[in-house]
Amino acid sequence: MQIQQPTASELKILQVLWDHGPASVKLVHEHLAQEKDTGYTTTLKTMQIMMEKGMLSRDASQRKHIYHPEVSREQAQQQTLGKMVKNLFQGSTSKLVIGALDNKPLSKDELNEIKAYLEQFE
Repeated sequence: MQIQQPTASELKILQVLWDHGPASVKLVHEHLAQEKDTGYTTTLKTMQIMMEKGMLSRDASQRKHIYHPEVSREQAQQQTLGKMVKNLFQGSTSKLVIGALDNKPLSKDELNEIKAYLEQFE
């Protein structure tokens, strides 16, 4: 499923739903409000827009509407990475990887995990 690129606000909502499972607007808003002061109606409107875009679905069978993500974390990551490779790294995956590795020091465990993953491609 191809989705529109989520905005930063939409990604924060998706993160809450991915981390905590299907939830009401109230629960999503409470999680978002821990990081940034935002209005309940802003959260509600953003989630309604996300439904229109096909990013969320809503179960309205009960009094409290429950929202479900219609895009997985992996789908969003792959789409975002694809656009980054194309737009920021001239289509070069190796430039993306090198840039990411140069961005911050790696722990020994992270380095071992990367090495093990790369061995699959040799």
